[in-house]
Order: sequence, then C-alpha cells, then structure tokens
Amino acid sequence: MTSDFGRLLTAMVTPFDRNLALNLPMAGKLARHLVETGSDGIVVSGTTGESPTLAKSEKLELFRAVVDEVGGKAVVIAGTGSYSTADSIELTKAAEKLGVDAVMLVCPYYNKPSQEGLYQHFRAVAESTNLPVMLYNIPGRTAVNMLPQTVVRLAEIENIVALKEASGNMDQATELRRTLPENFSIYSGDDSLTLPLMAIGGKGVVSVAGHLVGGRIQEMINAFTSGNITLAGKQHRSLFPLIKGLFITTNPVPVKAALGLTGLAVGGPRPPLVDLDGGEREKLRGLLQDAQLL
Repeated sequence: MTSDFGRLLTAMVTPFDRNLALNLPMAGKLARHLVETGSDGIVVSGTTGESPTLAKSEKLELFRAVVDEVGGKAVVIAGTGSYSTADSIELTKAAEKLGVDAVMLVCPYYNKPSQEGLYQHFRAVAESTNLPVMLYNIPGRTAVNMLPQTVVRLAEIENIVALKEASGNMDQATELRRTLPENFSIYSGDDSLTLPLMAIGGKGVVSVAGHLVGGRIQEMINAFTSGNITLAGKQHRSLFPLIKGLFITTNPVPVKAALGLTGLAVGGPRPPLVDLDGGEREKLRGLLQDAQLL
C-alpha cells in the first residue's frame, strides 16, 4: 500500500462565517487555492482545522466539500482520530465512504493511554478501513508521546504507512527513521523542522505555512532532493521568520488571521480560541510584508 502522499501536505484551516458556522464554499475555494500554490495534498480536520470544536456531521461535510473540489488532483487526508477508539472507527468508516484518499489518526488525547493502549487503538482503527493510515504524534497537545518502538510495531500493519512526527525531538525522529521500514514515510509536523527532518530521511511536511508560501516550501524541498543543499538551507532560513511568526499564539489563530490579511476570508477561530490581539496582529502584518505577501 502506498505511503507516497507527496512532499508538501497542508493541514487546512476550517473556514467559518461571521457566525462561526462552516463556510463550505470557502472550504472548496481554499482547497483549490492550496493545490494551485504547491500543496501535493490536504489534511482536513486536523489540529489546524480546529477538529476539537467540529461536530462529526461538520467533519463529514468538510471531507465531502474538499473531495468534490480537489479529489483526483491532490491527496485528501481526513483527520478521523480522537480520544475514543469507537468514535475514531465510526468516523473513519464514514470518511472512507466519502472518497478520501487516506486518514490521519492523532494519538488519543486527555486520557493518556499507555504504549500498549496506543498500539491497540491504532490497530483497531486501521483494521476497520481499507484506506492508508498516517499516524500523528504530537505530545505537546495530547499529553502522550508515542515511542519509536510502538511505531515500529504499528508499521507491521499493512495499511499503516506514514507518521506525522511533531514531538520536536530530532533524536526521536532519527531513531524512527533508523528502525522503521524504508518505505514507511515520516513527515515533519513542524514547518521549521522540515529541512532537518528530510536531512535524516524524512519524506516531507504536514504544513501550516503551506497556506501562504506553498510554492516556496516546494522550492526548498526540490532543492534538497536534487542535491542543492546550500540553496535549500538558504531557502529554509528565508522562510524561518514567517514560519515562527505563525506560532506567536496558538495555531491556527495566526494563520487564519494571515489568510484574512492576504485576502482569503476564512473567518476567525471558534471558542475557546480567540483572535489575535492588536500587538500580535501588527507583528504578523510586518512578517507578511517582509515575506512580500501583502
């Protein structure tokens, strides 16, 4: 089963209207924009998509809207994981019926399962679907770190083919690449670590910055894969201020504001997240100007 979802996957924000209801026409427009500006694929209803505040019915509407807009032109990966194994299985089966290309399953959050609990959870969900599965390790949000040996066990399951690694720990990423099968893809979950992760054998990135500079990220990736390490490093350093600026407060608040400032009206975040304050907005505006995005 393929693990090649491309190099640049953008974790799409969920557009809302002024009443914070789903804005499905904008979701389609944004998905098309991402594909036209460099994204090989789109992750729908992940962390950046505010999945904790989306109802199951809203997630399914989003999956359908994105598949209808870019299905066949880009990989569509549905975020169907949660802290409940049964709910994750139910949503995964529903997403498969809508025609998504793969699912992304985050480590169960809040309930803090053991490594064996993580293994059993992911195995149960993977066995409920024929779709390829990307695991998602983000201990800063889930309060549990999936260890390399657990990922190695899970990689023995045929349709578990990739990992989004957002621990920020390059030693852990190195151990993952050293011990996982060569055809198992590792994606950076942090834009700022895309190039370092690729240097140790990573495939690419599940990106936030891809909303704004997808083409430039692809140029960096292509420079690296073609052997022009000096150019790739220069491009990485050029992108770095904007990438860090997109995390001046909780993701996806800054990237939604940035999209609004650059002309894509995706709306603000749902509570409990709140919009940027005045100082944060001005700092972000300056970074967008420096990146020639305004």
